[in-house]
Amino acid sequence: MNLRKLNDLEVRKLYHIEIINIFAALENLSDGEDINRPWENIKGNVKTSATGSLGLQELKQHKPWFDKECLGFLDQRKQAKMQWLQDPSLSNVDNLNYVRRKVSRHFRNKEKEYLKAKIEELETNSKIKNIRDLYRGINDLKMVTSLELI
Repeated sequence: MNLRKLNDLEVRKLYHIEIINIFAALENLSDGEDINRPWENIKGNVKTSATGSLGLQELKQHKPWFDKECLGFLDQRKQAKMQWLQDPSLSNVDNLNYVRRKVSRHFRNKEKEYLKAKIEELETNSKIKNIRDLYRGINDLKMVTSLELI
C-alpha cells in the first residue's frame, strides 16, 4: 500500500471513515465457533479499503533498460514454460530452451545497448566539461552495475 498518502489529511480522513464503516459492519457478525472466518473478513476488508483509498505503491524499477518489449519476451518464456508443464514432450522442452536462450540474448543485448549509450553520454559530458552531469552519470552507472552484482 502507498502509506505515504496517509500524510495527506483528506486521504487519512477518507481511510478512517472506510475503516470505521467496515468495523461497524463486522459488529453484526454472529459469534461462531470458527474464529478464522471473522479474521479473514477483517483482513480482507482492511486490505480492500486500504487499496481503494490509498492505492498500491509503484515498485521501483531497478533495471532502467527493461521496457515493454522485455515484458513481451517474459510472456513468451512464461507461455513456453506453461506448454512444457502441460505436456513435457521433447518438442516442448526444445521450444522452452530455445525461448529461454532467445530471451536471455535479448536481455543481454538490451543491457549492452543501455550501458553503451550511458558511456557515450558520460564521454560527451566529459568533453564539454559538464562536471555535474558527468559525476551524476557515473554514480547512476555505479548503481546500475552494483545492482546487477547482487
